[in-house]
Amino acid sequence: MTESNPDIEISRRRLLGTVGAAGAAGLALGGASGALAHSALAGSGSGSATAAAGSLSSLGATQVAFHGDHQAGITTPLQAKGHVVAFDLAAGAGRTEAAALLRRWSDTARRLMAGETAPTADSGIALDAGPSSLTVTFGFGHSFFERTGLSARRPTALDPLPDFSSDRLDAQRSNGDLWVQIGANDGLVAFHALRALQKDAGDAARVRWQMNGFNRSPGATGTPMTARNLMGQVDGTGNPKPSEPDFDRRIFVPAAGPGPAEHAWMGGGSYAVVRRIRMLLDDWDKQSLAQQEQVIGRTKATGAPLTGGGETTEMALDKIGADGKPVIPSNAHARISAPEQNGGAAMLRRPFSFHDGIGSDGAPDAGLLFICWQADPLRGFVPVQRKLDRGDALSAFIRHESSGLYAVPPGPRSGEYVGQRLLEG
Repeated sequence: MTESNPDIEISRRRLLGTVGAAGAAGLALGGASGALAHSALAGSGSGSATAAAGSLSSLGATQVAFHGDHQAGITTPLQAKGHVVAFDLAAGAGRTEAAALLRRWSDTARRLMAGETAPTADSGIALDAGPSSLTVTFGFGHSFFERTGLSARRPTALDPLPDFSSDRLDAQRSNGDLWVQIGANDGLVAFHALRALQKDAGDAARVRWQMNGFNRSPGATGTPMTARNLMGQVDGTGNPKPSEPDFDRRIFVPAAGPGPAEHAWMGGGSYAVVRRIRMLLDDWDKQSLAQQEQVIGRTKATGAPLTGGGETTEMALDKIGADGKPVIPSNAHARISAPEQNGGAAMLRRPFSFHDGIGSDGAPDAGLLFICWQADPLRGFVPVQRKLDRGDALSAFIRHESSGLYAVPPGPRSGEYVGQRLLEG
C-alpha cells in the first residue's frame, strides 16, 4: 500500500496559504456559514475588476467542515460540479465490512474536504487545488439494513417510496445499499473525490450506478441568484431557509424524537430522495414563452409568480384574470407543489443538472438530478409528488427515470466515522 506523498500534499494545500486576505475572508466552516460565505463571495463581484479577481482567487480556498451536527452537502450552497453514486455491498460482506468501509470513506472525505491528499495512493488529479467547497455525503438505502443484520434499526421513514403513474424507472439505476453525494466548485476536485472513494470501496462494495451533474459556477452572475435548470427556469425559489424558525424541524430528524430507541442513531440526520428526471427539451422549446410560463406559474425571466411582484413574492393563488380563470392555472407546477397547497409539506431541493449526450434522434439526454432533503419523506416528498402525479402541467415535458431513498445519518463527531452510531451502537 503506497503512502501519501508529502510533496504532493504540500502542493495541494499551497493555495490555502497564498490566496491572502481575500481567501481567508472566504473560508466557510459548514452548514449555514457556508451559505453566508457563498453570498459574500458572489456579492463581491459587484462590477469592479479587482473585486471579481478577488472572488476567483478565493474560490478554491473555501472549505466546508467534515465534522458537525449534520453532514455537509445538505445546507451547503449549490456547487458547480457534482457526482452521485450508489454502491451495493459485495457478496458475503456484512456489518463488519460495512463499518470498515465507512471508516475508510470518512477518513478520505475528511482529508479531501480539508484540501489534503487521499490517505493512500493519491492519484494527483487535484494537485495545486484548494478544497473548492468539496462536500461528501453518505447515506444508507433500505437494503443496507438486511445486508448488515440491522433490520431492527431501519427507520419506518425509509420504507420504499410508493409507485407513481408517471414513473418510468430503470431498476439498475435506482436504489442501492449505500449512497454517496459529492459536490465541489471545481470539476477536478469533485472527480478526485469520486475516484478516491471508488478505490476505497475495494472488495467490500461495487458500484451499482453513478451519475454526473453540474450547476452554474459561483460568481457567474453579478449578484447571487437562485439557480436555473436546463429549461431555463429559476428553480428552487420556494426552498425553506435555514433562517426560518422551523427549518430544522422540517429538514432534520429530531435528536430525541418520538420514535423507538433503535432509531435514535438518525437524530440530526435527514432523508434524501434522489430522482433522475429527464427533461424533454425539444418538446419544451417548441412552446411559446407564454405557454412555458403558464405551465410553471412563474415568469421565466425573474421567477416571479404570474400574479406579480418579485421572485420571493407570495403567489396570489386566488387571483382571477380578465378571462375569469385563475392567473396561476390550476395545473401550474408552482401552484400544485406549493407548501400551502400540501398541508405545509416542505423539502429542501438541492439538485444538479445533467447532460449525458445526444441520442440518435437528436434529442439531448438531459435534465435534473433531483435531490431533496426532509425529516420525513412521507410528509415531505411523497404527498407533493402524489399531487404532481395527478395533474401537473409540467408532467408532459419530464420523465422520472430512476429513484432512490436514503437515510443520511448525522454528521460525525471528532474521531467518529459516518454511521458509527448505527454500526457500533
